[in-house]
This record gives sequence, C-alpha cells and structure tokens, in this order.
Amino acid sequence: MQLYIGNKNYSSWSMRPWVLLKQAGIAFDEVMVRFDAFTPESRFKASLANVSPTGRVPVLVDGDLTVWDTLAIAEYVAEKFPQKHLWPQDVALRANARSVCAEMHSGFGAVRNHFPMNVEAELPEVGARLLKEEAGVRADVERIVAMWTALLEAHGGPLLFGEFTIADAYFAPIVMRFKTYGVPVPPAIAAYMKRVTELPGVAAWIAGALAERDFLDFEEPYRSQA
Repeated sequence: MQLYIGNKNYSSWSMRPWVLLKQAGIAFDEVMVRFDAFTPESRFKASLANVSPTGRVPVLVDGDLTVWDTLAIAEYVAEKFPQKHLWPQDVALRANARSVCAEMHSGFGAVRNHFPMNVEAELPEVGARLLKEEAGVRADVERIVAMWTALLEAHGGPLLFGEFTIADAYFAPIVMRFKTYGVPVPPAIAAYMKRVTELPGVAAWIAGALAERDFLDFEEPYRSQA
C-alpha cells in the first residue's frame, strides 16, 4: 500500500492514518507531497491530480483501489487487517469509538481553525490568548477533555479504549495541538497525552516533523520566518 501525505509538521489529517498504520505494524510506502500552495496550479495539486479526485491528502492506494478520506482509510484498514483489532472488539465499544472519531471528523472547528497543527512550534502565549478571547476554542477544549476523561475512566486506560485503537490515532493531532499551544489540562489528561506522544508510531511522526525544517508562511498564522 502507498499512503500519500503532506508535511508532517502541519498535516493533521495525514497524521491520523500514518500513525494508525505505523503503530499497528502494517507495512506501507510513504509518499510525501510537500505543501507549496493549494491553488489549482500548485505543484501540490498537480502531484495529486492523477491520484485523488479531491486533490487532498491523505490518500491510500492499494493496488487498483484508491481511498481518499481519513475515516474511510481507517475503516478500510480495519477491515483489511481484522487481526489488528483497530476498533474495539465489543460491539457497543466499537460504536462508541466510531462516534468519537466521527465527532472529531466533523467537529471541533474552533480548535482546528485557531490552533493549526504545528508540531515543532511552542506557542503557549498564543494558546492562552485564544483561550481567553475565543469562546468556541474554550468550548471545544472542554468537550475534548470531558470526552477523554470519561473514556479513560470507563476503560481504565492506558489509552481511550484500553489498548491502542483508531480513536487514539484520530486524536493524536489534538494532542499535538494542545502541546504546541500550552493548553492547560487536568493531570490525568496530561498523562494520557504523554502516553500518546510516547507511542512508537506517534514518536516516529514527531521525529519526522522535527526533521523537516520547512517553514511555510501560509501555515504559520502566528510566526514569521526568522
């Protein structure tokens, strides 16, 4: 299989299936499509023109099959490799895990817009200001913390549904955002975030992001290039 991704420092949607495959020990070839712009004439769009109908990343190519949505990729991989137990095995827990992933897939717009993923940056002052100024950011953070708390308490950790599942891969970019912007969280949530960053799949993504050293001004609303 081939997984087309964008810059590891910035591409939160690419991070989800990459971490899922890496952490589950599923072999794939990474195809990096560097962000340069998202206009129709950009190299990024040209590189994906014959790969994805949406011209976006991530895209999973498996033989003649192309899967171009993050949640669809997760579902496909879970079906292709049932022995990996990427969803919880219990039907009720599986429905719950799908629900929280779908909520992430379609929601939390304030956190996405105001806290863009930037793995190598440290912006706690920006985070503090936006948490003060933006009610939507506060509401999203409160919901995520409440969700994680309930899941960790219900399943006893160490991850959201006990062992690693698609849900942890899906929220890994949120962990990155909370770290970058210094979002204050309760001790139990801070411990969960630490466990996520120490997962081999997540640690490998972070290492790749830190190695890029590729400053893209259109992905940097809070910094200028030194």
